[in-house]
Amino acid sequence: MATAIMDGITTHALTEVSFPLPKAPHTNIHLQLTDNGPNLLLFLTTAAAESATSAPLGSFVYAMPNMAKPAEALSTPLFTHGGTLDFTTRLSKVLARKTGKPVYVGNSSSFASAGMGGTVEEEMEAFRRVVEVVMGLLKSEKE
Repeated sequence: MATAIMDGITTHALTEVSFPLPKAPHTNIHLQLTDNGPNLLLFLTTAAAESATSAPLGSFVYAMPNMAKPAEALSTPLFTHGGTLDFTTRLSKVLARKTGKPVYVGNSSSFASAGMGGTVEEEMEAFRRVVEVVMGLLKSEKE
């Protein structure tokens, strides 16, 4: 993620990656990450190869580190969509805790087309994979 300064305005390039769900290689998670310096902005969605429809907006959540209790990040939903709110909230809190930065997460992921139809195990594996990828991208940016 490169940073450019033009006319005194700092712009941060975004990083876009796509990777398959751990147990559903025909379904990809598409991720867009922007590190604005003091905060992170992350959008993610899923898409199956055979799907020609667009995903609904999903949920948008803000989370920030809790200075009084570092193990418990604080969050608030800014826009909710029932099926994605829990995943988005958990993801924003984990990233805020791990990075020590405020995080905005937009998520319209659906695991219904995953191998077993979107079980809890599939969702948790996808969650772990998203956290791994985001932390890896942030680490590679620092180097």
